[in-house]
Amino acid sequence: MNWVVVVPVKGNPGAKTRLGGPGTDRARLADAFALDTVAALAAAAPVLAVFVVTGDTVLGAQLAHLGAHIVAEVRDPADPLNAAIDVGLAAAAAEFPTAHRAVVTGDLPALTADDVERALALAAHHELSMVPDADETGTTMLLALAGAPISPRFGSGSRAAHEAAGHVPLALPARSGIRRDVDSPADLTLIERLGAGPHTSALLAAASARRDAPDVPAAVPDPVIVPSADSPLEK
Repeated sequence: MNWVVVVPVKGNPGAKTRLGGPGTDRARLADAFALDTVAALAAAAPVLAVFVVTGDTVLGAQLAHLGAHIVAEVRDPADPLNAAIDVGLAAAAAEFPTAHRAVVTGDLPALTADDVERALALAAHHELSMVPDADETGTTMLLALAGAPISPRFGSGSRAAHEAAGHVPLALPARSGIRRDVDSPADLTLIERLGAGPHTSALLAAASARRDAPDVPAAVPDPVIVPSADSPLEK
């Protein structure tokens, strides 16, 4: 079975604010998550194409280098995430009208091609399906067979919303990379233990090296000697 996958990517310094730290560091991590997610999807055998919806042209170029089709984001202040997904789904359907469709969040740095292939194999048995996140309240992957209507409801409580729309939760282990999105420092710590993709791993390794580097004491300036009337400064 052939699938097309839509990935919404925020791609700006405001991404992943719950991770803490400076905005530039969060942005670099968010970019790395997206790169690792898309790389894993593109490597999965049943995936015909990956459509990334983003307004970040720099990150978009990097994702295109991985083989992704880049779709320009159209901002909808009322519901930007699901509006972006709808734009990606429309682009995917226009190019691959008979393919099955999936939506994947762009923050799955531990995702592997095997994870993707396992999920798609299970999804083949359901007209509508989904992968809940490890917390059991969100959604990391939403799937629909060709011809089935798909209406994304990502956001708070998305699992319940998607189940109410008829999507069947797929039985995948909680430790699978496809269920491990990253929203908090605790999530990131677990990802380090599970093993992240190369882009995220490189950033985490660099951060660890900086933390482990010995502190270099600041140079102590020579004392300033002020001459007194009793002891004039020698020349």
